[in-house]
Amino acid sequence: METKRQRQVAEMVRRNFSIVLQEEGSYLYGQEPLVTVTGVNLTPDFGLAKIYLSIYNTENKQAVIMLMNEEIVKLRQSLAYRIRKHVRRIPNIAFYIDETMDEMYRVDALFNRLRQEKQMGGEEPESGE
Repeated sequence: METKRQRQVAEMVRRNFSIVLQEEGSYLYGQEPLVTVTGVNLTPDFGLAKIYLSIYNTENKQAVIMLMNEEIVKLRQSLAYRIRKHVRRIPNIAFYIDETMDEMYRVDALFNRLRQEKQMGGEEPESGE
């Protein structure tokens, strides 16, 4: 269970890391991919921040994560510059792909297809009376 302080610091890391990506992201992975910070989870000792990212406009999302991991020291330094007055220790960072939006679109497309094929359960067939 997360403490109130963990949630506060995680939100601060999320907001500030989003700004870091806006400023430096295009230098790391180019102009094409759109990377958004969707969430941050902190360990209880504030030693590790797990940063969840949504990545759009590219087929190879893992390549973007790999490019970010190559520059993880620079990204952590940029984050540290922004949050250093608010925390005692700057957490290490780890990147994870957040597939929530992709999964939502897949499920929505599946429901739309089932509606078109009239295979949705619970719908009353239309009668021509």
